[in-house]
Amino acid sequence: MTARSSARPTARHGRKTRIARYGALTIAIGVALSVTSCSGDDKESEESKQSSTPASTPESSKPSAPSDPQAADKRDVLAAYRDYWNEQVKAYSKANIDATDLDKYASADALGRARSDVLSLQKAGVVAKGAPVNDPEVTELDMDRKVPRATVTDCLDVSKWTRVKKKTGDTVASPKGQLKKYTATIKTEKWGKQWMILKVTPKPRSC
Repeated sequence: MTARSSARPTARHGRKTRIARYGALTIAIGVALSVTSCSGDDKESEESKQSSTPASTPESSKPSAPSDPQAADKRDVLAAYRDYWNEQVKAYSKANIDATDLDKYASADALGRARSDVLSLQKAGVVAKGAPVNDPEVTELDMDRKVPRATVTDCLDVSKWTRVKKKTGDTVASPKGQLKKYTATIKTEKWGKQWMILKVTPKPRSC
């Protein structure tokens, strides 16, 4: 009897011990899963942060293009060329060169040709309406000369620069085969502080 009574508590004690161990193991697994889950969330969160953060752009290793040391002089050349055209358009629109400042920007062949054209317009009773469209570029520049020189290449579009009868406003037909858009080469020199347009040579080809 004594042996039986002492054996039962031992069995119950063993059972309690197994339950306790099982309970502890369940808790341990639960904690481990919680830690794994948190760690995974943290990792995923960190990855999400990294993916949402814009990547830093490395500075370009290419050297910046050097500035053009002749840029200011080229701008002056083109400014004079634009002024030349503005005054020439005025002269052709009135068939009168004396009411313009064309001689401040043009000389030699360029001024002589403009005078000749205006005289022809006067005799025909015709004026020019509208204006050409220019796309000039300085293609040569020599500032080391005693008298600096420059060459301008322009793509002239004269399709909207038409001739009309001064009295009636009727459009005068352009000569057959005349190009509406063509290349021109312009020779210029700097006289004192002013660039002067000396010669404009149209090229028989479109641009």
